[in-house]
Amino acid sequence: MQHFGDCQLDLDARRLFRKSREVHLSPKGFELLKLLIETRPRALSKSELLDQVWPGVFVSDASLARTINQLRVALGDPARRPHIIRTVHGYGYAFVADVADGESAPAPISADKICACYIVLGHRTFPLGEGEHLVGREPDTAIRLDSPKVSRRHAKIVVSRGRATIEDLGSKNGTIVRGERIETPVGLVPGDKIQIGPFAMEFLAFSETRSTETAI
Repeated sequence: MQHFGDCQLDLDARRLFRKSREVHLSPKGFELLKLLIETRPRALSKSELLDQVWPGVFVSDASLARTINQLRVALGDPARRPHIIRTVHGYGYAFVADVADGESAPAPISADKICACYIVLGHRTFPLGEGEHLVGREPDTAIRLDSPKVSRRHAKIVVSRGRATIEDLGSKNGTIVRGERIETPVGLVPGDKIQIGPFAMEFLAFSETRSTETAI
């Protein structure tokens, strides 16, 4: 776990937290942040960033600028007074915040809370308990999506200690989360939109504190 400012970054799990709340980045946003941290404090040119984050793909400087702006919003790093990502005008960007390594992570949901996760698809609701939940066309999947555009075992949702992630299982048509096709496991937050084939779904989660029952 790497710490900078009020942020924590788990490179292995590809998770970013700010003030103990998870913040979601696009795959390219995560790769860009990772690259800037690994090469700090050296300034990287725009062409170098484009080559490493978008290898073999022609994209304009505007795509890089948009991704940098997304990072600034996620990190709480205002462009006018940046303290994490410095703009080197006419050249590129550099990561300038102090980074400390540590093992601490955001505290898990306490034992006195109940967390219920669901996938909502039209008029159907699929409860998600602790563990793995397969999504696909096969009859034995937890969330069965009957369409030839859905792979037999298309994706996997994992719920652990009140947190949920979704992973594409090498499907032909991909899994779309928040409008982007995912390439690695992605954390889910309530309200996230998931598109698998022709099916549009929503992830929901609710927590409530257990109250003391009165003995009769």
